Amino acid sequence: MTHETQTLAKVMALMAIALSSSAFASGNHAGGHGHGHVDEDTAIGKPGVAARVSRTITIEMNDSMRYTPADVQVKQGETIRFVVKNVGKVKHELSLGTQQELMEHLEQMKKFPDMEHDEPSKVTLAPGKQGEIVWQFTKAGPVNFACLMPGHYEAGMKGVVRVGKR
Repeated sequence: MTHETQTLAKVMALMAIALSSSAFASGNHAGGHGHGHVDEDTAIGKPGVAARVSRTITIEMNDSMRYTPADVQVKQGETIRFVVKNVGKVKHELSLGTQQELMEHLEQMKKFPDMEHDEPSKVTLAPGKQGEIVWQFTKAGPVNFACLMPGHYEAGMKGVVRVGKR
């Protein structure tokens, strides 16, 4: 092996370890969109079941680094279908999480800006595309969301889901 090939192999191995450990830490070690783990509750709730969606909320992401709306009200126990639309000309994402989870993920995105997401609490969209997140909010309190593409969070691309007690 040449020195360049060895270096590339080491970099690829480190990336694989970093990505697999972050997926494991996020509770997505089974692969897929958390199927088989739907009943696992996290600090922000759990992946929702489409048949139990109580309402749909559309959130637009744009190149002024804002979400519309950026403040959403739901009730504890409610399952929401978020239809997320990228109305901008650059890639954006919507990641649900605690403030700590989002900050940890932000640091990973700085190192690996092209990271692909397979977690049920995240959606990354190319310009003009739309996707969805179906999520059940099992605990009262704030659930943060943000775009963790490099520079976007720092520019103010964040919001909150306010989960009210039953």
